[in-house]
Amino acid sequence: MFTSLLAATAPATFHWSPKVALVMIACNVLAYAIAKANIAQPNEGFEIPNSKFFGGMSHASVVAANCLGHVLGIGSIVGLASRGLL
Repeated sequence: MFTSLLAATAPATFHWSPKVALVMIACNVLAYAIAKANIAQPNEGFEIPNSKFFGGMSHASVVAANCLGHVLGIGSIVGLASRGLL
């Protein structure tokens, strides 16, 4: 009984496609722009190798930007998939 109730309330799932990857990449790029503009000292802390590819940001800033990008990305992907656009 409980299992059938959970199955009835489960949202429709979607499959990975290049569109999904492009949405995630776009959200991560947006997150890097937001992080670069809003972090007070983005180059404080441990330096990552080839930091010029990441805007000169430190390890903590890169991790924070990636976390924000993935939160934005999964929200965008789920929202677009529920609308039937992905």
